[in-house]
Amino acid sequence: MNNKEVDKNIRLYSKYYRNALINENVNDIEKCMASYEARLKRMYNSEEFGKHNVYPSTNVSFVYAVIAMCLELKEKGYADDKIVTMVEKGMEDCWSTFVKILRVIDRFSFCFPIVRLWNKSDHADRVKDGSITYDNFKLGKDKVEYYISKCMYVEIFSSYGIRPLCKIFCNTDRIAYSGLTRHVEFVRHSDLSDGEACFDEIIRK
Repeated sequence: MNNKEVDKNIRLYSKYYRNALINENVNDIEKCMASYEARLKRMYNSEEFGKHNVYPSTNVSFVYAVIAMCLELKEKGYADDKIVTMVEKGMEDCWSTFVKILRVIDRFSFCFPIVRLWNKSDHADRVKDGSITYDNFKLGKDKVEYYISKCMYVEIFSSYGIRPLCKIFCNTDRIAYSGLTRHVEFVRHSDLSDGEACFDEIIRK
C-alpha cells in the first residue's frame, strides 16, 4: 500500500479500537490510540504484510488492524478471552447493521437458497486464490457442509504468535448466522483458532 492507503486504513479501523477502549473505561485513551496507530503503520509497511496481502478474497488490511489491536491489548496484560470480548464489542456497530440486513432476508422462504449460493461463491473464491484449504465441501440441496484444514486468517495470526485470538474472525460466522434463524441452522463443530479443523454445517430448517 502507498502512504495514502495506509493512512486511510488506519483512520478506518482505529475507531473500532477506540470503541473497545471506551467500553472498557481504559485510561489515557489518546496515548493508547497513538501507540496502536504507530504499530499498525509499522505492520502495514512490513515485509510480512506484503507476503500476506496476496489473497483477493481476504481483507488482509482489516486482519492486520485486528492483530494490532490484539498485540496492544496483550501488552497491557489482558487475557485472550478478554481481548476477544473487547475487540468484538468494539466492532459491534459494524456487525449490527449486517445482522439486521440478514434478519430481513431471514423472513423469506428463499433464504436458504441464498445462503447456499453465498457459500458456493465463497468456496470458489477461496479455492481460486488459495486462502483456504477445504478437505471436504458438500453443497447439497438442504445442507452445506465443509471441513477446512488450513485458513490464512489463522496462519496470519499464528505468524504473530497469537493464533487463539483468531477466534475473533472465526466467530464472525456465528455472528452472521445469528441473523438467520427461521430457515437456517448453523452448526459449528470446531474451528481452527483452537482446534485441528473448521467443521461447519449449514442446514435448511
